[in-house]
Amino acid sequence: MITRAAICGLLVALTMPAFAAAPEGALRPTPRPVADLQLAAARPADLHSLGPMLSLRPALRPDSVVEQALFKRRRLRKGSVCGDISIQGEKVGTIAANQSGCGAQNAVRVRSVAGVTLSQPAVMTCETAQALNAWVDKGLQPAFRRRNKVVSLRVAAHYACRTRNNRPGARISEHGKGKAIDISGFTLANGDKITVAEGWNAKGVAKRLRKAWSAACGPFGTVLGPEADRHHRDHFHLDTAQYRSGPYCR
Repeated sequence: MITRAAICGLLVALTMPAFAAAPEGALRPTPRPVADLQLAAARPADLHSLGPMLSLRPALRPDSVVEQALFKRRRLRKGSVCGDISIQGEKVGTIAANQSGCGAQNAVRVRSVAGVTLSQPAVMTCETAQALNAWVDKGLQPAFRRRNKVVSLRVAAHYACRTRNNRPGARISEHGKGKAIDISGFTLANGDKITVAEGWNAKGVAKRLRKAWSAACGPFGTVLGPEADRHHRDHFHLDTAQYRSGPYCR
């Protein structure tokens, strides 16, 4: 008869191989060879394929372009007057009065304003030059919509010591004080020439001329055109006279 002790011994013997047998492979993953790690590592030289082919940073302008721009600006600054690089000309200084009421202080001879040339150099005060510059840039060019912009102003009159409308005994004109300029026409970028006399009522031109004339009312104190009187049928009279009631525009 098999005793209880024998049975227990047999059970222990049967279970021993199970505990003694070790797993053939370790539970910890086997380290990868060093060569494999080197191949898998990202190299800086290979990263370009992961990004955009072109740099997002804008390219610098060539030195020649920058130098040309600086040279042009220096040239414009050298020829500017009235403290504004947009007004090109030369200083005249004081204009002596050869008749009571005439003359001007710190006058300048203007050749161009806002990039638009004058058909002849015009003598005026800086106040008038600044008003002309503002009108050309903010009023005249927008009236022509800039797609065929004005490149030249036809000057009919500027400084001249005379009475209003050259009438004997009349008051001295603003022209005699360097505060006025008369414009009789415009040259456009495509070569077209527009005159106030012919264009004021002309189809396709009248609207632009009238808009330009209206825009002068504000920068200038007096704005006269073809509908003002017979003396201004062929030009715009623009001056910087000041009135208590505001600009006088007809």
